[in-house]
Amino acid sequence: MERLLVICLAAGIGTGFYYWFGRMVKKKAMQDFIFSHQWLLHPNSICYWRTGMATVGFYLYFWTAFQAIAIIIFTFAAILDGVDGVVARNCNLVSRLGEWLDPMCDKLTYLPPLLGFAYSGILSITLVWMLVGIEFFGQFLARRVLSFFNISGAANNFGKIKAIICFGLVIFCALLDKNPWVIDIGDQILLACLVLSTASVVFKFIPNKFYADILSTLNFFCGVSALVLTHYGMFAKAIIIIIMGQLFDLFDGRMAEKHGGTKYGPYLDDIADFVSFGLAPAYVMVKTGGPYAWQFGAVYIAGVAFRLIRFVASDKKRTDLPEGVFNGLPSPAGALVVLGASLIVPGQLLWVVTLATVGLMVSRIQFAHFGRIILRKMPRPLFFTAGAGVMIVFAFVLKTKNVDMFGIAILASVCVYIISGRRLLGDDAA
Repeated sequence: MERLLVICLAAGIGTGFYYWFGRMVKKKAMQDFIFSHQWLLHPNSICYWRTGMATVGFYLYFWTAFQAIAIIIFTFAAILDGVDGVVARNCNLVSRLGEWLDPMCDKLTYLPPLLGFAYSGILSITLVWMLVGIEFFGQFLARRVLSFFNISGAANNFGKIKAIICFGLVIFCALLDKNPWVIDIGDQILLACLVLSTASVVFKFIPNKFYADILSTLNFFCGVSALVLTHYGMFAKAIIIIIMGQLFDLFDGRMAEKHGGTKYGPYLDDIADFVSFGLAPAYVMVKTGGPYAWQFGAVYIAGVAFRLIRFVASDKKRTDLPEGVFNGLPSPAGALVVLGASLIVPGQLLWVVTLATVGLMVSRIQFAHFGRIILRKMPRPLFFTAGAGVMIVFAFVLKTKNVDMFGIAILASVCVYIISGRRLLGDDAA
């Protein structure tokens, strides 16, 4: 309990400092101070400072008895990873050196303690060294190749979310070190870091115009994989795969708008959505909803098909519908409702939930687009933290196999989406 209090104290101090600094750096007086003290507050200088702090924290934790102080120092060093970006953006101090230095300092901050915890028996030594190999391959060899073609090697969203998870994993290992009763999901989180680190490197080499099609293809394969997993009764894993497909779907449209795409992109996106958010959830429902569930599964599939066809044939061409506003509940959100209910709701009540979900999807009630409205108004640190939180929830479910908690979390996330979306739409209308 003492270790948990130390971690909460460190997180509270660090988070408070981050939001205080984020407000102050927008003021001219603070910007003038930064320019006159660049040795201290230039983004690259902050990178050096946080790496030095992490080194001190590493030494104090593994070679002295001052572990509480080490946790506070490391947590503050992790918070500074967001501070340097705030300074760079608000003071126009973004540089090619900074694009290389920032992820390098991230690695020097979280990889040494992860190795320390691995050799202390808390994490898998093999997995940690695999992460080290991928990280430094991406930092040195991959970036050198990219620089040869004059392509930026700046961290992408995969890398940023991975860094947050790695920072959190270090703190989690410190908690686990003194509290063996805590459920150990360290290696599962580490696997998520490996996947994200690999994706971060791979996507740097892919031409931008293919981003949207690749994400749609990944969404499609998530749907197919979920169908296979459902067939073998692995419902929680199937739902996790479907949610991963939703994450891919969240960004394919934005990538198409930002970087363009191929002429097959829109068709691929629609097919992927129908498989991942129509067929796959319906199959989960059929397998978990009792002898007559196939009838309601068919109704759900018909609702998703109608929803997608109406969007392509009508809503997409309407000029009176505000950008980022859907007529009817989006099919990804509808899929989450029936999937969460499939885990915790009895058979006959599941049918009621399904019919209500289909009714919302085919209705003309307006819902906010998560990516274009909610996500754009979400602070960047909150977005990356939420992405890291999703991966940690996946790791927890895979470790504990607590499907009831997973179902509640899914339904709660849909409620948060609906409430926040309706509130934002109301604010825009006002």
